[in-house]
Amino acid sequence: MFIVGLLRWWYTIGWQQRARMTMTRLESTMDYFSIGLLLRTMFALFRQDGAGSVDGPLSVKVQAWAGRMISRVIGAMIRSTVLVMGLVTITLQALLGVCVLAVWAIVPVLPITGFVLMTAGWIPWQF
Repeated sequence: MFIVGLLRWWYTIGWQQRARMTMTRLESTMDYFSIGLLLRTMFALFRQDGAGSVDGPLSVKVQAWAGRMISRVIGAMIRSTVLVMGLVTITLQALLGVCVLAVWAIVPVLPITGFVLMTAGWIPWQF
């Protein structure tokens, strides 16, 4: 009865807890990289350089406009890099989570498999 209780926990509550842990980790990573915020502010000024209004001759206004455009390009490049790294990290974590859940399902069967292989005379280091 003890083994039945363990297996019942393993394949119900334990599996749900492991899936919840995986989802919590994914949500934490999505919050860390702030994918939505990066997309909304993709072309915003980088560190708000040149955010104020400029008064003066045309050459000063053109220089301020060029400075803001350079700041936007730098911001877009940095945000794009962080966005790509975030998406790669989230994808890898999701794949790892699926693998962990799949391995979780077969772990209880491994001792039985090992016992069967041992009684059959299989030795892992001899092929």
